[in-house]
Amino acid sequence: MSILQKLSLALVGTAVVFMGANPAGAVTLTKGGSAPVAGQGSQSTIPGSLVVDFNSGKAIDPNGFVTYSATNGIVQGSKTNQYAAPFGDTSKYLTIAPVGSKVPGATGSVTLTFAKAINYFGLYWGSVDPYNYLDVYNGSTLLKTFSGADVPGAKATGSWTSNADNVFVNLLADSGETFDKVVLRTTGLAFESDNHTYRLASVPEPGSMLGLLAFGALSARSLTKRKSKMA
Repeated sequence: MSILQKLSLALVGTAVVFMGANPAGAVTLTKGGSAPVAGQGSQSTIPGSLVVDFNSGKAIDPNGFVTYSATNGIVQGSKTNQYAAPFGDTSKYLTIAPVGSKVPGATGSVTLTFAKAINYFGLYWGSVDPYNYLDVYNGSTLLKTFSGADVPGAKATGSWTSNADNVFVNLLADSGETFDKVVLRTTGLAFESDNHTYRLASVPEPGSMLGLLAFGALSARSLTKRKSKMA
């Protein structure tokens, strides 16, 4: 087999692996957001991100990229034994409660499905509890599950006023990796959040990869021709 053939096969193999590779589950949860904005709570500081703030009273993305599986949990303020506004947030927000609890948002979970792959998702998480969960998916593959107990520095006591238990958290995919679905769920009262924020991932188009492959093959052929003339 010639050097050109070997190099071409190597390029094909590299391209196939690159295009077929799926995230292995490397998603990290970090804490960090802006100082509370008057009436709105903490917000994301990640560049290039888009926001769903629920101020319209609906769980609808004004940017058109994310769909919410349930929309009956948009509330405002606090109600004892039902829901508590994230500290410093007087605007509308999303609450989730266990199925059958007969309070707003009693769906047990809410699934956020993204029309395009993302590499970042964040939210202002109010009164963090250990029975609140975030499930991160790529397609049907579960990449990672985080609970309130996984939030760095959080006591996860469900406090309405503690800075430690009312925090902005970020889910960040490793370089080159993406996800397209996030499930917010809870087994107790309640899971409150606001300012859902995400960033669309920039991924090479299949046509771009084929172009790269063709360029590599042509370059290899040119190199071989030059070597033949020099021999």
